[in-house]
Amino acid sequence: MKIIKSEFLTSAAKSSQYPEGNLPEIAFCGRSNVGKSSIINSITGRKALARVSNTPGRTRLVNFFILNDSVYLVDLPGYGYAKVSHSEIENFGKIMEEYLGTRDNIKKLILLVDSRHKPTADDKMMYNYIKACQIPCLIIGTKLDKLKRNEIKKNQNMIRDELQMDPGDEIIFYSSLSKENRDKMLDMAFEGLGIDTETGKLAETELSEEK
Repeated sequence: MKIIKSEFLTSAAKSSQYPEGNLPEIAFCGRSNVGKSSIINSITGRKALARVSNTPGRTRLVNFFILNDSVYLVDLPGYGYAKVSHSEIENFGKIMEEYLGTRDNIKKLILLVDSRHKPTADDKMMYNYIKACQIPCLIIGTKLDKLKRNEIKKNQNMIRDELQMDPGDEIIFYSSLSKENRDKMLDMAFEGLGIDTETGKLAETELSEEK
């Protein structure tokens, strides 16, 4: 999957503000400090496509981007930041429930976890929620560059065990800095969407059906 063109579309607090149309949609979710914005900027080759904040927990909206005029990429609000109020936590839950419950064109959810550590209780809850929604899931371990080579397989197994991942769910580690495993991750993320691997666009038959 080649990303030739990437654009920010809109930020939404409710479903009435979501982009119209039925293009396939890939969503990224994870803890507030796991590096969602950094990974989006890294894979698209855009330094500031997604806003990177020094303060975790700032993203409170659903942010929509479009890749190659063919697929939506969605940055969901981060969870698990301790310094937020109870009302903000409730609001996060409502935003996530509305998005996952009303967006029919979601094709895959990418759950980001820190490759260095065990998944948190919030990570486990998010994974179980995704599975309950019966949405295909890909686990990405961020900050691969901070691991030693002999830690990679061990930590992958640790995360798989802690999340009690389904055997069919994939896990891959990625570095936003070095972009190691970028092509492999993109191929896994966009697999099965009818995207041409060379042009990064939907096949003509798929595109006409979406319209």
